[in-house]
Amino acid sequence: MVVEQAEPVADALKTALAQFDAAADRLHLDDGTRAMLRVCKRELAVHFPVQMDDHTVRMFSGYRVHHNLARGPAKGGIRYNPGVTLDEVRALAMWMTWKSAVVNLPYGGAKGGVVVDPRALSESELENLTRRYATEISIVIGPNEDIPAPDMGTDPRIMAWIMDTISMHRGYTEAGVVTGKPVAVGGTLGRLEATGRGILYVTQELARRQGVPLEGAAVAVQGFGNVGSVAAQLLARAGARVVAISDMSGALYNGNGIDIDSILSYRKDHHPLREAPGGDHISNAELLSLPVDFLIPAAMEGQITGGNAGDVRARFIVEGANGPTTPEADAILAEKGVIVVPDVLANAGGVIVSYFEWVQDLQFYFWEEDEVNERLHKVITRAFADVAATAEQHGISLREAAMVLGVGRVVEATKLRGIYP
Repeated sequence: MVVEQAEPVADALKTALAQFDAAADRLHLDDGTRAMLRVCKRELAVHFPVQMDDHTVRMFSGYRVHHNLARGPAKGGIRYNPGVTLDEVRALAMWMTWKSAVVNLPYGGAKGGVVVDPRALSESELENLTRRYATEISIVIGPNEDIPAPDMGTDPRIMAWIMDTISMHRGYTEAGVVTGKPVAVGGTLGRLEATGRGILYVTQELARRQGVPLEGAAVAVQGFGNVGSVAAQLLARAGARVVAISDMSGALYNGNGIDIDSILSYRKDHHPLREAPGGDHISNAELLSLPVDFLIPAAMEGQITGGNAGDVRARFIVEGANGPTTPEADAILAEKGVIVVPDVLANAGGVIVSYFEWVQDLQFYFWEEDEVNERLHKVITRAFADVAATAEQHGISLREAAMVLGVGRVVEATKLRGIYP
């Protein structure tokens, strides 16, 4: 389990709403539809006790939020982090709605979180917390209602505990209640690497469309959790020169390229990057301003803001994290000619392969890993083509195009279903 890097420095919900409002204006949404999509459909807050190893009892707080279900059951990760707030979870749920729509999956958006530092708990305490949280939110999750997945601070083991807890409640194995599980208990091959692999495919497609060779291209990756580390490793294997990586302790820079496989071995013992060999140690802020071809912010939301966007010297930004760029930063980057592939497209590999896992669980029929990867490539590159065509048609940025496409598809589903009763 890896807790992602860098503290959020901007309001996630404010960013999400500003992005939605811009798309709503462009789509000329009526006031009623706009009001409906600006708020979350359902919000569950839970406060629950957990018995610790020393037999004391601690109280924890958590959330599960459904933004919109017009296109299908809710889908979204569960985050364990001390900084989790209800507004953050609302924003992440909203982004999941648009993300699922952009890549044309039959899902709505959801998100969950617990206010906890998972690194401060023993394994037994973490399991106790997970099983109690799963029980608390069991009234809103299920394979036809809401299918959680891993996010910051959670991993396949935690998903297995959630699946087992719900299965105990139901009296039979409910494999499809979560995705991102270990393969041995109904997970899919390729899921652990899916978000990072999707970033590879999107970056390759962007490079092809821009006429920029990926071979030898300089790449900086902010965040070396599951998403950033996999993206860095796959990009390096594809021939890119990964010159900088970071975690919460700081960043490592080597203009000739970092040996990512070596760093991954070094990190197995949880050593911070500020102590890693193979380059110079710089700050996260310095990483964001490096003169690279591709910058991949893959840590937390709100990292590129109006305050530091002017320092960005990357030619292209591929958003591995959710909401890493604020609207103020978007405007500055556009003026500088920086092309941004937005989060709702760039990091959709995780939800795409989660969809594949869910389908396999429902059918009790599992695919080979190469089939999973081929289908991921097909879905995410088709989505890139849809977004790029929308951007070209309207003369707008890729983010504006993705939002117009995603919001438009949700609006279409909403209107077709009608308002009950």
